Amino acid sequence: MSVKTVSAQDFAQAYRRRETFDLIDVRTPAEFEAAHIVNSRLLPLDRLNAAAVSADSAPGKPVYIMCRTGNRSRMAAEKLSAAGVADAVVVAGGLQACEKTDLPIQRGRSIMSLERQVRIAAGSLVLLGVLCGFLIQPLFFLVSGFVGAGLVFAGISDTCAMGMLLAKMPWNQRSPAACGTAAPQASPGAQT
Repeated sequence: MSVKTVSAQDFAQAYRRRETFDLIDVRTPAEFEAAHIVNSRLLPLDRLNAAAVSADSAPGKPVYIMCRTGNRSRMAAEKLSAAGVADAVVVAGGLQACEKTDLPIQRGRSIMSLERQVRIAAGSLVLLGVLCGFLIQPLFFLVSGFVGAGLVFAGISDTCAMGMLLAKMPWNQRSPAACGTAAPQASPGAQT
């Protein structure tokens, strides 16, 4: 399924013109707490209720979707499009690209990115499999092979089961009130 994308620069121009839109951040609560664009709303990908977003979205009002780099945003846009959101738009490059456009970003407690957590976990499992294979039982080499096969699959499919699992870990979660998800926030162009 093809999804609409917009560059971070074009999104920044729409934001500065105070156009009316919804901005949904699909990262983990901990990532959102560390840094997010002002007026964005947290709806983590693993808990995204596409039907509810579809019911809340107004026709002709774009729903911009943000994550760290754009990969999770694409998955969220596909879910939203399948649920009937006609104007689901991925912000290409995610928050990393938007940081270069001088958009207002609210910063909180710094955390380790999900991507780094995946690399650390995968590397640790490969190393552990190799060490145990040499020191305990050669069958442990299968652990390293399994992780390698998972990384190849993640690269081909552009999905990561380990990342989805790590996103659910307690250190990547925060209470909804702590990260501003208790109530939807107004879009930059909304009248208050």
